[in-house]
Amino acid sequence: MSDLPKHVEIHEEGPREGFQIEPGPIPSADKIRLIEALAETGLTHIQVCSFVNQRLVPGWADAEPVVAGFKARPGVDYTALWFNANGLERALAFKDKLHLYGSISLTASEGFTKKNLNRTHAENLAAMRKQTALHLEKGVPVTRIGVMAAFGCNYQGDVSPAQVVKTVEDGFAIAKEHGIDIPLISLADTMGWAIPPRIERVIGEVRNRFPGKVIALHLHDTRGMAVANAHVALKMGVAQFDATVGGLGMLVHQAGRAFSLWTGVAAPIDTMMLAALEHLAR
Repeated sequence: MSDLPKHVEIHEEGPREGFQIEPGPIPSADKIRLIEALAETGLTHIQVCSFVNQRLVPGWADAEPVVAGFKARPGVDYTALWFNANGLERALAFKDKLHLYGSISLTASEGFTKKNLNRTHAENLAAMRKQTALHLEKGVPVTRIGVMAAFGCNYQGDVSPAQVVKTVEDGFAIAKEHGIDIPLISLADTMGWAIPPRIERVIGEVRNRFPGKVIALHLHDTRGMAVANAHVALKMGVAQFDATVGGLGMLVHQAGRAFSLWTGVAAPIDTMMLAALEHLAR
């Protein structure tokens, strides 16, 4: 596929991913200002916070006040991130304001799974089975399979496309056990290893194995390749990308800062307003 998509869907993650690692504390009012301002740019998907342990992620100790405090704009899906039953319960308290969905979150690198979650891949599969069941029990749809370290890993090195496909297969096996059809596969360049030829290989092999599924990308700009990688993906027909205003964000446990793909690369949004918001984000 070589035609560029007519529409690109940007999922803005700057508030969640940026505020959890930037030096703080950042006042809740400032977080709310940025969330509300982002909604004015034409973005329709904004991830606003993480419901996580404040000891591990102090930047989101104020998740509840922030979600309660911002004024929702009609037509915008506001989402959040959580990793366990406690986080899910906290998110459910805002089910009338947040767009809640579950994810089967896996990692193509055993090394990163152990470093990030202190689990083996088998242990993480067991955890995802329990989490999927809990989401469905609570009425939260499970709509995506996410694969971290899909293009390489600081702790394991190269990750083959075949390993990525196998990881996605594991995710769909969990979905089948629970009788759900998942439409979306999200591939994350968690540590910024991707280059255009690898993007082509991984997307190509995943698409060949799972035709008809939507593929989304979460790209980081650690080595300055995010825009080039996004361009290659666009030419392959990928039309959904995670991004962050001003390139905010990194993963807490990765070795080296990884800036996400900047919002505004290719989407029907007000890029001039976003450029102005970079100063607010900083």
